[in-house]
Amino acid sequence: MIDVLNLALPYFGLIFLGYACGRLRDIPDRGLAWMDFFILYLALPALFYRILAKTPFEQLNNIPFILTTTLATFLVLALSFGVALAMRRNLAESTIGALAGAYGNIGYMGPGLALATLGAQAAAPVALIFCFETLLFFSLVPFLMAIARPGAPNPGAAALDVARRILLHPLVIATALGVLSAALDFEPPVALDRLMQFLQSAAAPCALFTLGVTVALRPFERLPWDVPVLVAIKLLVHPVVTLLLLMALGPFDPKWVATAVLMAALPPALNVFVLARQYDAWVAPASGSVLLGTVVSVATLTTVMWLVQQGGLPQSLLP
Repeated sequence: MIDVLNLALPYFGLIFLGYACGRLRDIPDRGLAWMDFFILYLALPALFYRILAKTPFEQLNNIPFILTTTLATFLVLALSFGVALAMRRNLAESTIGALAGAYGNIGYMGPGLALATLGAQAAAPVALIFCFETLLFFSLVPFLMAIARPGAPNPGAAALDVARRILLHPLVIATALGVLSAALDFEPPVALDRLMQFLQSAAAPCALFTLGVTVALRPFERLPWDVPVLVAIKLLVHPVVTLLLLMALGPFDPKWVATAVLMAALPPALNVFVLARQYDAWVAPASGSVLLGTVVSVATLTTVMWLVQQGGLPQSLLP
């Protein structure tokens, strides 16, 4: 367990350092825009490109794994949406609430924790989960918001906007280029590869620190009851559903199963708050869900990491 804590606590430490700095120093948050740009457009794309480009292409062509993990996330998203809708009866707020129960920190925390816990074998499943869950969330949310908001674009315009956002998303572009490089066995020039390695190394520290600062600068009000319920769904139900589906629809490589369960156990992503602010819906609870989920995941996520390292995850539904 000490080894697991040594892996996990630096990640949480960066988040809480950012949170403490945001609380202790009265610094305008305008500079975070540049940090967000660096993370989203440079550091994380370099991380995902290098992960995929160095992964054998045949490992990336695992359609059953893609369908199973995406189905698990979709089912948890539907459950979270039902809980939020039952409480609020407001489509826009329920859509953001559903993200709090299903959208994990797969971009900032996921790659670093999975690779540190499981080694290089986690690279391919991490990249596939990130790519297809991003497609899922960034497809459904704009459509639901278009339905929820009067005066929103018509369905055709909304579909074009969604397609544009997906195709031009820097992480999706980096993923596509990484898969293409793996298929063609392309190796970038040494200088360019080293530059991307520098950017890759900066991705997790910058992203986690920024996450902490961003949460610290957001107003934190009394949480409605659906926030802890949705956080519990994210931290407990999501990994269980993922494991059960992978066992039921497998067999899959045990390392891939462990990676998927670990990714499902991640706390709510900062993007939950970003999307809440973008659509001006459920903003304060979204901020609270990110903070609460991150704090509680110190216990739940490290437990999952310990089970993964100890080989404690069941491999089959049959005894």
